[in-house]
Amino acid sequence: PSPRSCQPNGASEEALRYEIEELKQKDLALDGEIAQLLSEGYSLEELEKHISLLHEYNDIKDAGQMLLGKLAVIRGVTTKQLYPEYDLELSD
Repeated sequence: PSPRSCQPNGASEEALRYEIEELKQKDLALDGEIAQLLSEGYSLEELEKHISLLHEYNDIKDAGQMLLGKLAVIRGVTTKQLYPEYDLELSD
């Protein structure tokens, strides 16, 4: 293919520019949040540990959701119907 055929058309290029601008805004917002937390006395190490623990929590929660889903299929019920049996809130 020619180099010209690999280039995005005008609409795609504009969409990419918009997406880049959105990501820059998110980056600035996150930098602001980090600065706020640092000003409140948190250290970067604490923040990194917290983020790591959140990732671990999410991985464990995803595994639990997957297991509940498989159990629901085996029992022929909805996942929602299993929540009371395991003392889970729908917001969990």
